[in-house]
Amino acid sequence: MTLADILSARHRIRGVADNTPFIPSPFMSAVAGHDFLMKMESMQPVGAFKLRGAMSAVMALPDDVRGVTCCSTGNHGRGVAFAANRRGIKAVICMSELVPQAKVDGIRELGVDVRIIGTTQDQAMHESQRLCAAEGLVEISPFDDPQVIGGQGTIGLEMLEARPDLDMILVPLSGGGLAAGVATAAKAINPDVQVIGITMERGAAMYESIRAGKPVEVSEYSSLADSLGGGIGLQNRLSFPICRDLLDDTVLVTEDEIRHAMQVMFYEDRIVAEGASVVGQAAMLAGKLPQPKGPVGTIVTGRNLDMPTFAKIVTGQDLRIGDLKIKGTPYGA
Repeated sequence: MTLADILSARHRIRGVADNTPFIPSPFMSAVAGHDFLMKMESMQPVGAFKLRGAMSAVMALPDDVRGVTCCSTGNHGRGVAFAANRRGIKAVICMSELVPQAKVDGIRELGVDVRIIGTTQDQAMHESQRLCAAEGLVEISPFDDPQVIGGQGTIGLEMLEARPDLDMILVPLSGGGLAAGVATAAKAINPDVQVIGITMERGAAMYESIRAGKPVEVSEYSSLADSLGGGIGLQNRLSFPICRDLLDDTVLVTEDEIRHAMQVMFYEDRIVAEGASVVGQAAMLAGKLPQPKGPVGTIVTGRNLDMPTFAKIVTGQDLRIGDLKIKGTPYGA
């Protein structure tokens, strides 16, 4: 992957999934000791950054393609469905039972075929791969695809164009498509900028793979940061080596730290954001990051969350996520 690939992706997605606001958070700036800016990918037409990679990949397909399929924790599937509709081709979205119903419903509203397969993303991935063999569909990987990585990389390009003085970029880390694209763009523009991948501590596939030196399988759990769930694929060709080579560090945050960061976003910045969107804030608030020497940027990756669960979080109620009970705390208490 090179900066040229990301510039090509920007051309493919222009007018549909391009520049989003990059806004300061006064509260988080005080915490960081420098400007803390948020790239508002939650304002994309599908409510998440995944539209960039999906549009880039779908629009790059040949004219005779029959349709597309993918496995998804929700936002990628919504992006692929939107892109397929825009191009006028069939889409089949495969998801596991761990995907929140609100995200499943959001994809179904786009009028595509949604299939719930098994209890893990690996099982959903196997179904997507079966559809490719059985029906001649083209699989759009959530992360291990050069066009997808290129599309996500346009975020890093825009961040550095807006603020060339960024010292640190905090990237939500899952399968690594976002982190790989952002790191490729950022390091090409400024090799000294720190790019740190941040993920939840329960089922952190890329985090564990980087430490093992190869892609590994991890158990999957329900999480407030459900968009960061799933494996990276044992045959991962692109996102793993790019993340391994370009990320300066990877950091884990707890469910309680994510819960608190969601409250901070709501009460201090008046923003509704998914748990996966706030892991950068969570790590900064928890003191898990090096002291920045200049401005910090993070990516608010999406807003597609279950609103009754969000209401419990911001009102400080206890809640249960899968097998985990999270103790509620009123904000400011």
